Amino acid sequence: MHIIFQCPVCGRQSMSAPQSPQAAVGCECGWSRNEGAGDFAGGSLSRCRICGCEDLWRQKDFPPALGLFFVAMGIILSSVAWSKHEPALALGILMGFALLDMLLYTFMGDMLVCYRCRARHRKTAMDDHHPKFDLEVAERYRQQERRSQEKAGSQPSER
Repeated sequence: MHIIFQCPVCGRQSMSAPQSPQAAVGCECGWSRNEGAGDFAGGSLSRCRICGCEDLWRQKDFPPALGLFFVAMGIILSSVAWSKHEPALALGILMGFALLDMLLYTFMGDMLVCYRCRARHRKTAMDDHHPKFDLEVAERYRQQERRSQEKAGSQPSER
């Protein structure tokens, strides 16, 4: 398991790779959380290893920047083909990138993301009860964070 998270103490983006479910998760600044076995139910992750939130959503484990690169290359290459009056080649390029996208979506694994702290849990055991992204749940957590920041007297951060 690999966990990418923002440390609740120092605020740096950190990565942790606990060797077992019972191992503590921590940051270089000294912060750690050792709830290990309690975060798992039936062999799969049931709550966030960083904040303990039980609301996790499933997302494809694929770098968004690489996806945007593929989209940009498809646009550029098909535009060049179209400008040379090769509509069949332009459509072939677009179809090729669509096929590549479909293959990547099919074969890429999933990761779990926490709604509260946005920690990304990669290469972890999960079952089918983890839903896809739910905008209503995400908005609820965003509003809770905003209210808690307003009570503390700080400006809410836009994410």
